[in-house]
Parts: sequence; C-alpha cells; structure tokens
Amino acid sequence: MIDRLNRLRDRMAATGTDLVAIAPGAHMGWLLGFAPHPDERLCLLLVGRDQATFVMPALNAADARQHTDLPFCEWADADGPIQALNDALTRIGGTPARVGLDEAMRADFALTLLDFLPGVERSYAAETIGALRMSKTPDELHLLAENAAIADRAQAAVAAALRPGISEAELADVARSAFAAEGAQPQFAIVAIDGNSAFPHHHTGEARVGDRAVVLIDIGGRKQGYCSDITRMAILGEPPEGYREVHAVVDAAVEAALSAIRPGVRARAVDAAARGVIEAAGYGPYFTHRTGHGLGTEVHEGPYVTATSDTVLEPGMVFTIEPGIYLPGRFGVRLEEVAVVTSDGARILSSRSRAPATAGR
Repeated sequence: MIDRLNRLRDRMAATGTDLVAIAPGAHMGWLLGFAPHPDERLCLLLVGRDQATFVMPALNAADARQHTDLPFCEWADADGPIQALNDALTRIGGTPARVGLDEAMRADFALTLLDFLPGVERSYAAETIGALRMSKTPDELHLLAENAAIADRAQAAVAAALRPGISEAELADVARSAFAAEGAQPQFAIVAIDGNSAFPHHHTGEARVGDRAVVLIDIGGRKQGYCSDITRMAILGEPPEGYREVHAVVDAAVEAALSAIRPGVRARAVDAAARGVIEAAGYGPYFTHRTGHGLGTEVHEGPYVTATSDTVLEPGMVFTIEPGIYLPGRFGVRLEEVAVVTSDGARILSSRSRAPATAGR
C-alpha cells in the first residue's frame, strides 16, 4: 500500500492540497487495505505532503496496529480527542493552506478538524484519492471481471427460478444464495414485478409473479473487496403492449453510450448519447436518472456519468451504463452493463445477453 500512499502524495502536489483527512471507510480501505472500526469516536488518517499519522481511539489501537506501521496519536475516552488531534497536526507539520476532506466523513469529525484550521481552503478527497480510485489497475480489473461473471451466474439463477406465484423477495433470496455459493457477499437485490418496475429503486417486497409478468432484476455482490452490479429484465408469458418497443429503445441507448466511450471524452457526452436515443423515441421524460456510476470497492463511486459531469475519461476507468425508461403504472425497463475504458473505446465485463430472460433461461 506504500505505492498508493505515494501516488496520493503526487496527486496532492498536483492539486495544491496540503492535507488529506480520511475517516474509516472506502477511501481508507483502498489506500491502506484496512479501516479501523467506525463509530462515534474521532478516528482520522491525516496525510500530509511528507508525513502521515492517525488520530486513533485507544480502544481500537491494538487491533489497528496489526494492519499498519503508520504512527498513532492515541486518545482515551477519559481524555477526549482534542490533544491527540493537536499532536497529529503538529506531527504533520506546518499549517495547511488547503485540506481535502473525506466526503463520507461524519460531520462532527469534519467540524472538529476544521476548528483547528481557521481560514483553511476546503476541498473534497474526491479530487485526490477519489481521482486515483477511478482508474483501475490490471489487478483491480481482474477482480471486477471475476465479480461480473459471478453476477452473470446469479442473474441466470434468478431466471431459472422464475415461475408463476414466486415473490419478489423469494427471487431476491435466489440471487443472494447464488452470490453466497461463490464466496461473494450479497450487496443488494432489487427485484420489481410489473408496475413496481417503474420505480427505479423499488424496495423488494411480496408482490408475486402472475401468468404474465415483467420483472426487473438489479443485483450485486462483493468478493475480494470489489463489487458487481448488473440489471437485466425477465418476462413470463406475453409481455404487455409496448414492452418490446421500450426494451429495444433502452438496449439501443446502452449501445449508443458504449459507442461514445473513449479516452478524452467527457462523461457527460456518454450520458448525452444514451439520453439522445431515448428522447428521439419519445420517452425522454421517463428516463429519470443519470446514465451510470463508477464501480470498484464501492457499488457507487466516481466517475459519475451525468448530464453535467466534466470528468475526462481515461483508460482503466470503470463505470456502469444503465439507461432506463419507467412508465408509471405500467412497467419499467433498465439494462445495465459495466464498462471499462480502453485505449480506443470500451469493453463490457458481462457476457450475459441483454435480451429479456424467460423462465429457466
């Protein structure tokens, strides 16, 4: 993990950031390979241009010491964290002019730190460590590909279980079991039947498949620290009027977005490519969310593929392409691929067809 710490310092120099403050969570896990137990006790990794140190609750120090050789400024419950934070900032050296804050940090952690740094210019760690996380190494891409293959098989398991009378919750359990059987931790399972599929983030419930049904299946897991995310559609019997047309439009939007991906393109151009297909077909008002989000150690991370994103695509970036059309009271269609930016375009990690699955397929 020394290499990642050195890369972070290079990025700090490039962005004029003097101090990056990271709380237990995804940024810290990526940087160091571990994160201490997160609770209400102030715990921060402070990374300066030359030094790095932890403000560490004494309660967690012995366990955390097994994972890092970085110095600790410890504090006990009886004393509080203020002296430890002061000591850590002194060890880092100097008064930073610009600090990057972990976006997921607790508000009380951030305010306590900023109280020590009056007048400091504030930014977010997305500019430094987040930017590094966006471009994956070959090892990271390998793990993401393995997770995508597991997700493909979990989708196949759900399709095989599809039958009249089965509930959303039961189909979600099939997906979770499929992930667990391959050593992956299930992360989420959105299963939405018929009208529920028109809710992009439907809460999986007890609705049941009828003799005719449209089913949206959005599932993901995590193995060896990296995630998967895939959405496919399934149908039972003859789909409702207009379904096949809408499915074809969404599939064309996926293809348009994938074709727009190449190094040097801004993420908003990829969003525009998908959105343009849907708008041209007359369904623009029914595509209600961004086109995609980054995928790595978190299910949602940078880069975000939105209509306003100026992120310039680079080889190794990984993000979803998931346009959707949601017709209230009728049905919704979302199709999701995970794309990797290559030197001349993009490749997708899934090998599963985007055609709607049917029972047993």
